[in-house]
Amino acid sequence: MNAAGTNPYAAPTADINAIVSGRHGNPFVVLGMQGGGDEPLIVNVFAPEAGEVTVLDRDGNTPIEKLERVHPDGFFSGVVPDRKDRFAYRLGMSAGDHRWEIDDPYSFGPILGELDEYLMGEGRHAELYKRLGAHPAEVGGVQGVVFCVWAPNARRVSVVGDFNAWDGRRHPMRKRLGVGVWELFVPGIGTGHRYKYEILGVHGDLLPLKSDPLSFSSEVPPATASIASGLPKYEWGDEGWMSQRAARHAKTEPVSIYEVHLGSWRRGADGEVLDYDALAELLVSYVKEMGFTHVELLPISEHPFSGSWGYQPIGLFAPTSRFGSPEAFARFVDELHQAGIGVIIDWVPAHFPSDAHGLVRFDGTALYEHEDPRLGYHQDWNTLIYNFGRVEVSNFLQANALFWLDQYHIDALRVDAVASMLYLDYSRKAGEWIPNRHGGNENLDAIAFLRETNQRVADLHPGALTIAEESTAWPGVSRPVGDGGLGFNYKWNMGWMHDTLAYISLDPVHRKHHHHQMTFGLVYAFSENFVLPISHDEVVHGKGSLLGKMPGDRWQKFANLRTYLSFMWTHPGKKLLFMGCEFGQEREWNHDQSLDWHLLDDPMHAGVKAVVRDLNGIYRDLPALHELDCDPAGFEWLGSDDAENSVYSFIRRGRNGDPVIVLCNMTPMPRSGYRVGAPKAGTWAVRFNSDAAEYGGSGAGTTEPVETEAVTWHGRPQSLELDLPPLAAVVLAPAE
Repeated sequence: MNAAGTNPYAAPTADINAIVSGRHGNPFVVLGMQGGGDEPLIVNVFAPEAGEVTVLDRDGNTPIEKLERVHPDGFFSGVVPDRKDRFAYRLGMSAGDHRWEIDDPYSFGPILGELDEYLMGEGRHAELYKRLGAHPAEVGGVQGVVFCVWAPNARRVSVVGDFNAWDGRRHPMRKRLGVGVWELFVPGIGTGHRYKYEILGVHGDLLPLKSDPLSFSSEVPPATASIASGLPKYEWGDEGWMSQRAARHAKTEPVSIYEVHLGSWRRGADGEVLDYDALAELLVSYVKEMGFTHVELLPISEHPFSGSWGYQPIGLFAPTSRFGSPEAFARFVDELHQAGIGVIIDWVPAHFPSDAHGLVRFDGTALYEHEDPRLGYHQDWNTLIYNFGRVEVSNFLQANALFWLDQYHIDALRVDAVASMLYLDYSRKAGEWIPNRHGGNENLDAIAFLRETNQRVADLHPGALTIAEESTAWPGVSRPVGDGGLGFNYKWNMGWMHDTLAYISLDPVHRKHHHHQMTFGLVYAFSENFVLPISHDEVVHGKGSLLGKMPGDRWQKFANLRTYLSFMWTHPGKKLLFMGCEFGQEREWNHDQSLDWHLLDDPMHAGVKAVVRDLNGIYRDLPALHELDCDPAGFEWLGSDDAENSVYSFIRRGRNGDPVIVLCNMTPMPRSGYRVGAPKAGTWAVRFNSDAAEYGGSGAGTTEPVETEAVTWHGRPQSLELDLPPLAAVVLAPAE
């Protein structure tokens, strides 16, 4: 039965009603130009905003046929006279005195190619972000935006936005049945439009409007719409950095990371958040002054709740709009690169938040997550766990990792919460988790995902790094995939962090009873390629600041902090320090306000800053302190058992064997005439003393070059005698 009206060839009433009510799952069989050849050539248009619709010949914009309104809500239809073959056309519309012309979205053919469908189906589309999402494009000589989204179980998907009054009936999409991707070219719009997807779920229920999982830009939170922007358009100037990156990222090179939360590192005079450009100018200058080699950003992906610090992201492909546009973020990275500073971002593939506009039950089913909460719900964080065993989900996340390296020249991904991914029983009691097919607690799908992602990064972006935040004894985290490992380049040394912070928090009078807490890390220091992390997690949630953990009076607190940082910088492993710790922030970190930069007016705080600056300098300048960070040949104890004096002494070596000697006195008692074995005879110079007066220290201890004596000590025929300052670390190197 046809719709009422004078057009006997109008679409069936059921189809018209389904279009008008937003219930049709295949709009291309109804809308646009239909028939041709031996069938009448018909044009069907749904335009509730129009009073009249006319078909125009695109070649000359000449009127061909005025369409008949066959449904009062705005469905128009008409037979094109004297035409048998389909032709390029436009639509002339009017409403009252207002007239306009558009290209019909339903006059354009499919968008995805066969190779795209094949790779998506296989879960191997490394450039998924070049197909899905919203891309400004020219199709058939017409400018517009291509929208593509994966929602295989949806009955209908429409793109809605400020260009169609957020009306889900006006731009229903075409479904590619093979891969479950919905696509539509919307002509006549460009960048900057806000949009979401309106989805009719698998059971016919209308879901909350969904942001685009592959949006490249979003509204400033708490608003949640995606913005049609396409991939960032930026002319990079970091060729020098990129050409040298692989060499700079060799394990034999110094890596000293400054961890930053952009929203609270610095703020404006009135407490306002700074944008990417202002932050880049300030951060480049500061990081260069301090001598850090890299900046690590807490998650930069768009996230709805600022209090999550970015660790509950929804827009994985969008740099947060809190600080500016995607191009501004690219410029931010470029500025750092041109200054010789690497950029690491925290990447969160372990879980996602349950906000209704996000990935949760995206097409009415557990699409990105598991249906069973024993696999799909993270009870610690009230978030959902990705279904790593689903090839489309694994592909989505892998493509996201590659996206940041490709489109934004990111140098390394620090992968968050890896332990929660590896274990099915992570933070779960008996009966709250499901064993794997072998009966074990290993998440085999997550393991495969991590290995494949790390291998893809290594293959497609040589010189880029992946770093695991992994807190257990899982073997081979930083071993290559080909050798049976997970394939990360580095692993955070959480055990070292916990043990050493526990020790340094003790009153010095008790430290001799806990001497092993500072030495135990060397038992396993070379089992992985380690980063020593003093991160944001250690200065929040009631833990206090790093300075606040130090015991004693004010002078001793600062001395303890300087000594602890010195021990960290001379210990094997790459370095990571959270912002504010480098100048002794006194209060716990608050993400809603700037660091307390005014503290640098105090010589004691300025002294800590100078210590970190100079530690970065000697770490960089002395090969013994960085070349063999990941090799047992780079470390040798001199005295690991002087618990009575709470003194640690050790040798660091570089590839050519040149040594430095490090001594750490962990008590406020000066040690006069302290003897230490020397790896070679000759004159040794004090290259660093954390108790120097310029750092706020007492200025005590040996400062002049020291000659070795033929006195056997620590199993060596030569030794040095010197005065150790209180609560201090000293670094000596051969005078030549």
